[in-house]
Amino acid sequence: MSKAVSKRQLPRTKTAIVTEIPKRGQSRLRPWMLVALIILAIAVIRVRLLNVPLERDEGEYAYAGQLMLQGIPPYQLAFNMKFPGTYAAYALIMAIFGQTIAGIHLGFLLVNAGTIVLIYLLGKRLVTSAAGVASAAAYAILSIGSNVLGPEAHATHFVVISAVAGILVLLRALEDKSSTLLFSSGLLFGIAALMKQHGIIFAAFGALFLGWNLWREGRSNLASLISRLGAYLCGVIAPLAFTLAVLWRAGVFDKFWFWTVTYAREYALEVPIADGVAHIKYQLPNLVGPNLGIWIVAAAGLALVWWKHRDRGLAVFLTGFLVFSFLAVCPGLYFREHYFVLMLPAIALLAGTAVACAQRIRPRSSMLVYGVFAAAMLFSVFEQRHFLFEVGPLEFTRERFSSNPFPEAIEMANYIRTHSSPAARIAVLGSEPEIPFYANRHSATGYIYTYGLMEPQPFALTMQNEMIRDFESAQPDFVVVVNVSTSWLRRPDSSTRLFDWWNTYRLANYHAVGVADISSDQTVYQWDRQAAIYQPKSPFVVWLFKRSNS
Repeated sequence: MSKAVSKRQLPRTKTAIVTEIPKRGQSRLRPWMLVALIILAIAVIRVRLLNVPLERDEGEYAYAGQLMLQGIPPYQLAFNMKFPGTYAAYALIMAIFGQTIAGIHLGFLLVNAGTIVLIYLLGKRLVTSAAGVASAAAYAILSIGSNVLGPEAHATHFVVISAVAGILVLLRALEDKSSTLLFSSGLLFGIAALMKQHGIIFAAFGALFLGWNLWREGRSNLASLISRLGAYLCGVIAPLAFTLAVLWRAGVFDKFWFWTVTYAREYALEVPIADGVAHIKYQLPNLVGPNLGIWIVAAAGLALVWWKHRDRGLAVFLTGFLVFSFLAVCPGLYFREHYFVLMLPAIALLAGTAVACAQRIRPRSSMLVYGVFAAAMLFSVFEQRHFLFEVGPLEFTRERFSSNPFPEAIEMANYIRTHSSPAARIAVLGSEPEIPFYANRHSATGYIYTYGLMEPQPFALTMQNEMIRDFESAQPDFVVVVNVSTSWLRRPDSSTRLFDWWNTYRLANYHAVGVADISSDQTVYQWDRQAAIYQPKSPFVVWLFKRSNS
């Protein structure tokens, strides 16, 4: 293959590995109709689950977004190690759709629909319209799966939509040789990194893919190469630099740096490699199991795209995208379910590519190819039929999250909201940031998660002491105490300083006004006088305490 490539060389933007014969009147409209049907089908499922209670990450984003809408910058009243992009995205969603569970999930539905459209456009641009539609369908069913916490609006979904948009613009920039588009592509990848640090991996993929294409073009002008790479990198840096400037001006840069760099580094190094391997071994069967057919089709797509030499550019792109998508899942070696959302676009594109490759190899067997792909999709739907079509929001939460107090957080917050003024301060002993969001009350402490206080890291005891000082200084009107292990992840060597202090401080300053006794079949609630004398039957209990002199 000559180094002097044409304007539309693979993974070029319009060349397809299957020759499509235009059909008069409906050829361009039909794929869009299919994509619309895919989005409609997924929307029906998501609408049914709009009121699934927020889990912890969603609660964090919602609370931070709520504070931003009040003019309070990130890291001032809520601490966490994530970049603030998703906070801003939640703030925008809530500004449009309201500060409710349904409003958040409705906004997320549109984000997911937008990603499906972008996956279609990317598959079409790289391969064919048929591949684009198949990729969109695969992503739609993969991204809603309960095995990746699909109904929840996690930051990984916001990373994905930004990164896929960045890839599309990058491909157009390579075709048009446009530095402006290269900057725009980098800007989108920079936004992906702002949504969550994992997005930086996709920005690195974009830079390497751009460099590889410039090398393939055989350009000897070093100044031009530096200029084009520089335009892209300036785009990546721009949103990060802008965010740093805003945080500096808001006076929270030191907190931002501690949580997103200093502490985050300790957090990322906590898990030994052996434990990381054990984590992914545990997660992979759950990830692949209900979608086994789609993963098999994707594996076939990876093999088929390398089969023919003329597909080599596409093969390099798809393989690189898959590798970097997996690397984006790896930081920290935690391999949590929603991290794998970052791999789904690559898997979906490979599945769509398999359809196009099989059509090319056997042009007369198109119906068979479509049938195999449809069977893979139907297998996934059948395996998840209970979740997709039967369970309600609360039932899904209890089945998926067991004794985690996500429904109970709503009731606790409702009591606080109806028994306090908007200026009241509250605190949560546990990792349930959704409670201050539901209550629309400021937390008395920035420690909206207590995991860091229990971890084997050098700041743990300092964090406990700071949280204690926050309590004693702010004297919150209400304190929610979460006696659920998953809200703490307490370890045998965790310091007990916070617990010892609270047991004494509570007796002198607070009395119980609410309790949620969580069992597998129901939660028993007691309020006011009944709460003070109630004896829980379950080990999973959420207590609500009111300050005695308030």
